[in-house]
Amino acid sequence: MRLQQKAVLITLVSLLVAGTWIVYQQTTSKPATSFNMAGGGVELLPAFSFPDVEGVSRSSNEWAGRILVVNFWATWCPPCREEMPLFVELQKQFAERGVQFVSIAIDEPGLVRDFYDVYGINFPTLIGGMEAIKLANTLGNRFDSLPFTAIFDRNGNSHYIRAGQVSREILMAQFDKLLQDS
Repeated sequence: MRLQQKAVLITLVSLLVAGTWIVYQQTTSKPATSFNMAGGGVELLPAFSFPDVEGVSRSSNEWAGRILVVNFWATWCPPCREEMPLFVELQKQFAERGVQFVSIAIDEPGLVRDFYDVYGINFPTLIGGMEAIKLANTLGNRFDSLPFTAIFDRNGNSHYIRAGQVSREILMAQFDKLLQDS
């Protein structure tokens, strides 16, 4: 291999490693009690509206006063599919205590409806497009990662964000904090 080819190869590998490190740093969980735009997110839940799986327009103000878990996902995303049964279970467990899951799919409506039925989803599932991606970016999803989850307290204040799959332990810890405060 010529010296010039080796230099190009080393540069490409270096860029790949650096890019992977940046994505890793951005996808590790971090509590978000006071976001601002410079920090990558918002302090308050912005108003949004998207159609649900039945085509009915649903608005964020419907869930005012609840602890809101907003999850961005797609049917083709393996970690997204893995999270859904947990969300279904926790929605059932915590609904009476004021926790509301809302998922926003960045996918084709027909695929989302099929997924919704097969997985027995028991919370609002909205279908977004480019506007949903913009909303996720506003909430702190700087790299368009899926899944992406943002949790807001009863007053709509940003509490937690996570790029990548979220675990039961993380959600339970966040719910414990938010339910104690209310």
